[in-house]
Amino acid sequence: MNTPADRLVDLLDLEQIEVNIFRGRSPQESLQRVFGGQVAGQALVAAGRTTEGDRPVHSLHAYFLRPGRPGVPIVYQVERVRDGRSFTTRRVTAVQQGRTIFNLTASFHQPEQGAFEHQLPPRIDAPAPETLPTVAEEIKEHLGALPEQWERMARRQPFDIRYVDRLRWTAEEIKDAEPRSAVWMRAVGPLGDDPLVHTCALTYASDMTLLDAVRIPVEPLWGPRGFDMASLDHAMWFHRPFRADEWFLYDQESPIATGGRGLARGRIYDIEGRLLVSVVQEGLFRPHAPRHMGTPAPDA
Repeated sequence: MNTPADRLVDLLDLEQIEVNIFRGRSPQESLQRVFGGQVAGQALVAAGRTTEGDRPVHSLHAYFLRPGRPGVPIVYQVERVRDGRSFTTRRVTAVQQGRTIFNLTASFHQPEQGAFEHQLPPRIDAPAPETLPTVAEEIKEHLGALPEQWERMARRQPFDIRYVDRLRWTAEEIKDAEPRSAVWMRAVGPLGDDPLVHTCALTYASDMTLLDAVRIPVEPLWGPRGFDMASLDHAMWFHRPFRADEWFLYDQESPIATGGRGLARGRIYDIEGRLLVSVVQEGLFRPHAPRHMGTPAPDA
């Protein structure tokens, strides 16, 4: 595989080992646990592979139960809950080394003509993505060079991420900051024409920056972390067709953080301002002594 986008497509291409059982690779990474977006994306692939393929995913609801171990394969067991006239429901359990680490329920809907449509306009008028610096460029501008750890991560990153607001680096810069964040994203290369691949790739991406909104009023997003952070659950609603290798705007906000948990909501728009996907996630935050540099994809 030549590009990070190629590797992402390969990562989402599960091995079928029984009628309703699939096996996914888990790359050996330097992270302490498997990235949650990877598990969610692979589980959605497993669910989709047990359908006829003519009904797009319209929603998913998932729980992260245990941290997954990098480098160890994950087995996805699919339960065919319902095959109705308009809706198909699948429940997926992800197992690693005999323990359930994740479960997901996905619903697929036969496309139909709605009786009416409406959509609130986007909250922000974001500049064009090509006018914004990449994360690597912002880091280089601030530090003078890209640290080796971030250089390695940038080479593996399957998505181009560009923050609408410049990154904050100091306590003074985050003072009085609202719990909001927005990024432009797209896969760094073509993902092919299978709609399920694009849906699962965007599911992967949806976990990369969503909890940023919780952290923004508390600490700079890049630099030593003051918290152990993990995704607890994740829900998505898919409203319109899309391609994950075309620019999309991910507008994120956190309405509340309390009791060690922070809630984040995201809205994903295409470049024309059409709402494509709605996302909600809750994360766990526990303080620790700073010991490592921030990463672009939070562990789950």
